[in-house]
Amino acid sequence: MKKIVIAGGCFWGVEAYYGQLKGVLNTEVGYANGKTDNPTYEDVCSHLTGHAEVVKVEYDPELITLETLLERFFRIVDPTAWNRQGPDVGDQYRNGIYFIDPEDEAVIKAYFDKRRPEYSDLIVSEIESLKSYYPAEEYHQKYLQKNPNGYCHINLNA
Repeated sequence: MKKIVIAGGCFWGVEAYYGQLKGVLNTEVGYANGKTDNPTYEDVCSHLTGHAEVVKVEYDPELITLETLLERFFRIVDPTAWNRQGPDVGDQYRNGIYFIDPEDEAVIKAYFDKRRPEYSDLIVSEIESLKSYYPAEEYHQKYLQKNPNGYCHINLNA
């Protein structure tokens, strides 16, 4: 099993989207790559922590590849949007891929390079190693399963 951490705006929809893919074994929403230990949702929304809302995706690489997960990222994220996705604005809504396995970095960068010509604006997605990760509060986990009419800025069928 492998893990990758994905930032694509509000984590509720990103989690629901990736959680429905065959080969994804588990998802967990959290806060990543900020400067504050154990932040709360309110802390992250203050714009003082530097954390992004993210989804940790655990997947079986024999059933779904990292490239497929990245292709799906490009279906739901505007990689040219700085600190926002859809109507959500703020540094916690930035987009990016945070790798755990150092070997994934080259795969991610190569995939982004392949997609770059499709965009006239600069791709601003972060591609970084996962420096810190804290699970979000329980009420955020599987939020759209618990709240089927809850807010979601992405097309879950993309």
